[in-house]
Amino acid sequence: MTATAEAAVYRMGEFHSFDARGERFLYLVPAGAIFQVDEAVGALIDCLSGSESPHDQLIENLISRGLEADDAKQFVTEMVHANVIVTGRNVPEPVQTPPADFPLQTLVLNLTNQCNLSCQYCYEFGADKVATPEGKPKFMDFETAKASVDFLLQQSAGRRSIHVTFFGGETLMNFPLLKQVVAYASQQAADNGRHIDFSLTTNATLLTPAIIEFLSTNRIGVTVSMDGTKEMHDKLRVFANGRGSYDIIAPKVRELIQNHRTRPIAARVTLTSGVTDVVKIFRHLKQDLGFHEVGFAPVTTSPNQLYAINQTGMNGVLEQFHVLADEYLEFALRGEAHGFSNVSDTLAELCQGVNKSHPCGAGLGLLGVGPSGDIAPCHRFVDSDVHALGHISTGINREKQADFLKRGHIDSKYDCHTCWARPLCAGGCHHEAFVRYGDTGHPNLHYCDWIRDWTNTCLEIYGAIAARNPGFLEQFAERKASS
Repeated sequence: MTATAEAAVYRMGEFHSFDARGERFLYLVPAGAIFQVDEAVGALIDCLSGSESPHDQLIENLISRGLEADDAKQFVTEMVHANVIVTGRNVPEPVQTPPADFPLQTLVLNLTNQCNLSCQYCYEFGADKVATPEGKPKFMDFETAKASVDFLLQQSAGRRSIHVTFFGGETLMNFPLLKQVVAYASQQAADNGRHIDFSLTTNATLLTPAIIEFLSTNRIGVTVSMDGTKEMHDKLRVFANGRGSYDIIAPKVRELIQNHRTRPIAARVTLTSGVTDVVKIFRHLKQDLGFHEVGFAPVTTSPNQLYAINQTGMNGVLEQFHVLADEYLEFALRGEAHGFSNVSDTLAELCQGVNKSHPCGAGLGLLGVGPSGDIAPCHRFVDSDVHALGHISTGINREKQADFLKRGHIDSKYDCHTCWARPLCAGGCHHEAFVRYGDTGHPNLHYCDWIRDWTNTCLEIYGAIAARNPGFLEQFAERKASS
């Protein structure tokens, strides 16, 4: 033990405490790490709870609680290294910003900005739309798509695996181009000794047996935008004439799930006012239709839209999330998959020790490309002149990219600095922030309490699984290894 250490005055580091199935845990905020509390750590917390302690006094207090002197000294050293306890000289390191040339991993190709549905809450075509496609191509052409694939390969140096996501509008309205891109990108990746993976999002209205066979043969992941039972789905997901789309897509979804043999099929639900019966939606999509996983997201909109969910509605959503979360845990303790992806996605981040500088990979490991070839931070900003980060023919405008990333960095969001959930949230979605506050870098303050509650729930699930069936968590480590 050095003289410097003996002169130190200790206090608890920044952490969030939670209990799970009789076990106590600490979520160490600066590191985004989870630490199980044993008797020694519990004694340390008791010694420093709400106060500071000089080194010698802390050692004496630990000895009085049953530790041997040498063990107490070694234990304190270990806790300092883990940042469970800190000294007055400990200044938390800022969350590092990835470099401007951070290698790209995912490119979202918006094959078209056209859609055969007129969903009233659509963030691209509704009252809150960001995109301004007037005067720009409605469909991406092959030359733009080829240049985009080449761009991905060039900008992903050092990555063994890369990913292309097809998006829209309705993606399948430009299915001929999708087929061309899959063939071209697969060959180019193979020629470069790389692996490329594909996925798409669709409203499922245009699925055919031939398309399903192509998707299965090429191992293309599929997420279907679907909002639940016929009554709920048809409330806002309608054709231009107002007719609901459920009766068209339900049989196609069943066929997709039955015949897409190489990848599990997921559903993505947009929750809106009046479409908030989460448990009923989950039961229908998972059990009746057979989706492998179902994920939910509240509509992205300004609060004055009729379909916006008010605070009471959001509280109701959270209550139902808890019902499914409890089910998820019971399934996990038996080693079974449940299918509520809102839990799975958070567990994956916890297992990987995520400590975000930004809410997501937008503008970093992920970029979107619109039909015009404009590069955007993500698919939600494509073909918006205000948010363009360059063009596929000329590359990224690094100055614009740097400005976007600086404003979105967690250190620029002062309201977030004292929030224990910031390693996973980092202030929330850039697009949501722009719609709500007119600034992509603004923290999504209207979700703060909601996010903290949900994050604590997922931490409790993680802790219970780690204590009772840790093998279940190995799948999330495998996700990281394969990325």
